[in-house]
Amino acid sequence: MPDTTSFDSPNILSRLPAWASRWLGYRSSSELDLPAWNNNIWSWIGAFCELSVIAAIFGHTVYFTSRNVPVILPSFGASAAFIYGNHDAPSSQPRALVGGHFLGALIGVCTMKLFHMASNFEDLRWLASGISCATTIVLMELTHTMHPPAGATAIIPIVTVQATALGWYYLPVVLLSSILSLSVALLVNNVQRRYPAFWLTPRPGQLLPLHRGLGDAGVEKQKDSM
Repeated sequence: MPDTTSFDSPNILSRLPAWASRWLGYRSSSELDLPAWNNNIWSWIGAFCELSVIAAIFGHTVYFTSRNVPVILPSFGASAAFIYGNHDAPSSQPRALVGGHFLGALIGVCTMKLFHMASNFEDLRWLASGISCATTIVLMELTHTMHPPAGATAIIPIVTVQATALGWYYLPVVLLSSILSLSVALLVNNVQRRYPAFWLTPRPGQLLPLHRGLGDAGVEKQKDSM
């Protein structure tokens, strides 16, 4: 995939030492594309490492096991597919990853708490799930933090008994999972690839592929639509 990032834009990361800025996604010059098989290997390694780290921390730390915290929230398996298999798409960048999951967790817990006041909460889980996910999607659109796996984060505290029991504690669990995911991605995706493409917002004129493998034709299509 061609590098479509402008490197002559002012970047605060350029002021850091090269050994540090590399692991935060900064490059002083463009890099050659990797063969597809090479990308596949790094995607496998990244997903494996991310989920293993999360499972190790939540599954083998007394602080979390004593609170019956799930070993891995399923939505972070979906996040792994994005940040490793589609690492340069807007929905895979740090703002979307952390912000999207946090919004999903917040709306999910608020919705669960609201419906939990009803005596027939079990019969209303379907309604609460729909409201929670739909609200999260709209908020992600408004805040430019669209991260599709966060839609699942929004319904987990409603449909799973273990997450429901966590209550507000679900928020820091999701936030920590997001930070762990981002930390592993910064390490694995910057060995031979580059991540993130941006931290908060794309630079003016920066073109990002909608999905990996878009290639030159996809970038040209984006140019034509601008």
